[in-house]
Amino acid sequence: MKILFLCKRRPQSRDLLTRPYGRFFNLPRELSDKGHESYLLLLNYRNEPSVRIENNGIVFISESINPFAPFRYYARACELIKSIHPDWIVGFSDTYFGILAEHLGRKCGTRSAIDAYDNYESYLPWFKPLHLRWRKAIARATAVTAAGPQLAAFLKQSRPGKPVYVIPMAADPGIFIPQDKTDCRLKLNLPPEKKIIGYGGSIYRNRGMKTLFDAHEILKDMGCDIDLVLTGRKEKNISLPSSAKWLGYLSDDQIPTFLNCLDVATIINQLSGFGNYSYPVKLYEAMSCQIPVVATDTPSVNWILKSDNRFLARPDDPHDLADKIRKSLTLGRVDYGKQNNWGQSCEAFQEILLRENLATI
Repeated sequence: MKILFLCKRRPQSRDLLTRPYGRFFNLPRELSDKGHESYLLLLNYRNEPSVRIENNGIVFISESINPFAPFRYYARACELIKSIHPDWIVGFSDTYFGILAEHLGRKCGTRSAIDAYDNYESYLPWFKPLHLRWRKAIARATAVTAAGPQLAAFLKQSRPGKPVYVIPMAADPGIFIPQDKTDCRLKLNLPPEKKIIGYGGSIYRNRGMKTLFDAHEILKDMGCDIDLVLTGRKEKNISLPSSAKWLGYLSDDQIPTFLNCLDVATIINQLSGFGNYSYPVKLYEAMSCQIPVVATDTPSVNWILKSDNRFLARPDDPHDLADKIRKSLTLGRVDYGKQNNWGQSCEAFQEILLRENLATI
């Protein structure tokens, strides 16, 4: 099969041309390894030159938004479709690309697929016209996939009588593995003997960060000598406790080092239109490093952790979070059992594309 993927160049703020990662890279790469032709058309929100390269069996094409040629990306997509005649057009990374994939598929008589890893409607809850267009695209697309069953069930409301398939997230291979804790702490200048709980991700109020800060204070009041170390983008004007250490925004190649510094990794969220359908890749990464995790018990995270109450803390309850962290500090490395990988996710994705190919012949 020939498959054209539509995606922004920097999903989750990481450049797919220079640091390819996640489902946006690994699904096309795995399909290429299986003998399919993968084209990844990237929209660059920065005014940078157009790029076309081939790497890892994928043809990467990057087009920038240009105030003098705002539809260049759309025109390039149409040119590609005419020249390669793809069997599938797949929308990745957010609402706009799903809508565009379905539109181009309908316009050009090509099968379209939409892949969602979050509830994109929660990003701009007030933008109702966009949500309506998104739901129409979900209803019309040949196939729709989601990062977990809760999100799949949510999307299926816009697609009655048609399936939404689950393609789980995974940690990138060969990177997120157990490493020596002392060595990792030396690299990040962290104390080798202290107990450290960590958080990596967006440090925003709407993620429930106050619950984590309060839990750390509770642990300190109990006499626990524990450092709280954070990394990630910090919301403007959010106040960090004086006892917390913020490492700033670590580069993605430093994240495995950071995780392996920790005695407990925390995954904090809230019950919300975003949190209920979020499948944090940081959770998959920490589990692959065999680090004890304590995560907010949202429906999606409960599914990832298979309802294991050792690792699940009640939402907005700093006392329960503190209690779960305290107990997890004694665990050392944790064997979470066999974890999903991108090869398995790609097998499932390929099966869906082949099945729908046959169904629409």
